[in-house]
Amino acid sequence: MALGKLQKVLISESLDPCCREILQAGGLRVQEKPGLSKEELLREIRDCDGLIVRSATKVTAEVLEAAERLQVVGRAGTGVDNVDVEAATRKGVLVMNTPTGNSLSAAELTCGMILCLARQIPQAAASMKEGKWDRKKVGGRGSASGWGVSMWGVLTHSPCASQYMGMELNGKTLAVLGLGRIGREVATRMQAFGMKTIGYDPIITPDVSATFGVEQLPLEQIWPRCDFITVHTPLLPSTTGLLNDSTFAKCRRGVQVVNCARGGIVDEGALLRALQSGQCGGAALDVFTQEPPKDRDLVNHPNVISCPHLGASTREAQSRCGKEIAMQIVDMATGKGLTGVVNGQALSKAFSPQTKPWITLARALGTVLCTVGKQVQGSVQVCTLGTPLKEAGSYLTPAVAAGMLAGGTQKEVTLVNATLLAQEAGLKVTSTHSDVAPEPDSSTGLVQVSLQGTPHQVTGTVQGSTPALRQINGATFKQPAPLSGPLLMYRAKAFDTSALATLTGLLSKAGVQLLSYHSSSMVAGEQWSVLGLSAPLSNLGELKPRVTEIFQLYL
Repeated sequence: MALGKLQKVLISESLDPCCREILQAGGLRVQEKPGLSKEELLREIRDCDGLIVRSATKVTAEVLEAAERLQVVGRAGTGVDNVDVEAATRKGVLVMNTPTGNSLSAAELTCGMILCLARQIPQAAASMKEGKWDRKKVGGRGSASGWGVSMWGVLTHSPCASQYMGMELNGKTLAVLGLGRIGREVATRMQAFGMKTIGYDPIITPDVSATFGVEQLPLEQIWPRCDFITVHTPLLPSTTGLLNDSTFAKCRRGVQVVNCARGGIVDEGALLRALQSGQCGGAALDVFTQEPPKDRDLVNHPNVISCPHLGASTREAQSRCGKEIAMQIVDMATGKGLTGVVNGQALSKAFSPQTKPWITLARALGTVLCTVGKQVQGSVQVCTLGTPLKEAGSYLTPAVAAGMLAGGTQKEVTLVNATLLAQEAGLKVTSTHSDVAPEPDSSTGLVQVSLQGTPHQVTGTVQGSTPALRQINGATFKQPAPLSGPLLMYRAKAFDTSALATLTGLLSKAGVQLLSYHSSSMVAGEQWSVLGLSAPLSNLGELKPRVTEIFQLYL
């Protein structure tokens, strides 16, 4: 993927006009076509470099395969479950989102849903529009049998209860499952109503959640303690059906459930059964497994409040999301930087002036090692040496993998897909670090790449902004050899000058200039030579009899 060469962006859903305006101001051609069918999208995406979507457009593997020039998919919002991220990664397509753009809107809708559940506001409003005045009508929670709601949110038999008798939130316990941006915003807002907030998150630590007033507990301790449950997790295999028949059975009778996150986190069949039995007293749903839902039993249940996926549907959220995703894509196109990256996090480092030369070095070392070792499969260890490279393993490892896979059968290997493609090719790349680097590179650092189980190892550094080879298979270059442009590398007997003489003649015949020449120390009577050329040589036949091994690279 050629970074910084985006030209045409397709916006396939309705977004704030500022999105188009920012993209155009950044020099990009913009095509706005909301509401495309699958077939229309497959046609339109063919010549687009970028695609911006909300949640309705399904960016499937088929769509990605049809997108011959696609470099980036921008999701104007948080969740990316409508994007096949693995297929995008395999193709080298970057996926971005705007994780903060709609957080407040989604949190406020959730809080509104909790209030509506507590006081049955939508049901009462609908009754009024039907010309009714059910303030003192007997029955509760949509039941004609005289059920009401206790102070703990539990269904109880109360013949005198109004149909719309509600409950106070003060003193009730709210369980927040998922304590990211939206979850914590919900928690802090509902604390203002006097609610006790407990929660669970596998990533956020209890110490952190305590700073915004949430006591973290294991899920098994949460179910029997809460009056309300709100979910704010991504839809993953581990969160699909998080609320199910088993978990509902462990909850207090009459528990209230809110899902403004993703359809499928709450098992819809289990929720309907819990509503029908009274185990669940009410549910507020903004999302569904299938949107729009074809099975209307859940939507039509009298104790269910539902919305057509409106979590991000505020003017402010749409403006923020549209503005943020447009700015992110313009920054990528102009080489300014990458933010909001969902896959290929290593790529974001490629824009930094400090890290970019090291990524180039790592990729070059991977290519040299693959060429010398004559294999792509196996285990490769990347060792970063020196304090400046302490955190570099995370982005240098995929760069080495990309270098080793370059020139193979893959269409294009990038920092986005290198790790995945390496695994599929049987190549395992791991990294280690040591704070100590030998002189004279102790202040800058070294990258050492080894093909495990073989004698093949290459080491390099960065001089100024130029990647350079320091060592190959134990042979050291006193003056590191630059790793850029057309290179010719060969290993020959140390005192045999015939190879260099023959090479000089070949260069003269071909009209190719010798730009640089570096030779290594001797190992077993042989030494390596690295030559920088103005162009590759077309034929090395005359040289091969005079050297042990020889190859050309273009880095």
